[in-house]
Amino acid sequence: MKQETIDRIRKFTEDRDWDQFHSPVNLAKSIVIEAAELLECFQWSDEEYDLGHVREELADVMVYCQNLLDKLGLDADEIVNAKMTQNEAKYPVDKAKGSAAKYDQL
Repeated sequence: MKQETIDRIRKFTEDRDWDQFHSPVNLAKSIVIEAAELLECFQWSDEEYDLGHVREELADVMVYCQNLLDKLGLDADEIVNAKMTQNEAKYPVDKAKGSAAKYDQL
C-alpha cells in the first residue's frame, strides 16, 4: 500500500479518536467480520457479484489490517515477505505447480 494511503488511514483514525477502540483483539475481530462480509458478496454465485460491493468490503478488510499492523508495530512488507519465504519452502514449484494439495500432502 502506498504511504499516502497508509497516512490517510492513520489520520482518519486519529481525527476520530478511535485508537482507543483498536485493541489487537478488536481489530482481529473486525478483520474477520469484514472478511465474512466480503465472502457474502459471493454467497449465491461465483460468477454474478457486485464488484463495487466487493471493492468496499475488501477495502474494509485492508483498512483494519493496516490498523492492526500499526497497533502491533509491524511492517506489511516485512511480514508478507517473511511469509512468502516460508511458503516458497513449503510449496516448491516442482511439487506444487498446478496442485491444490496442502504442503504435507505434496
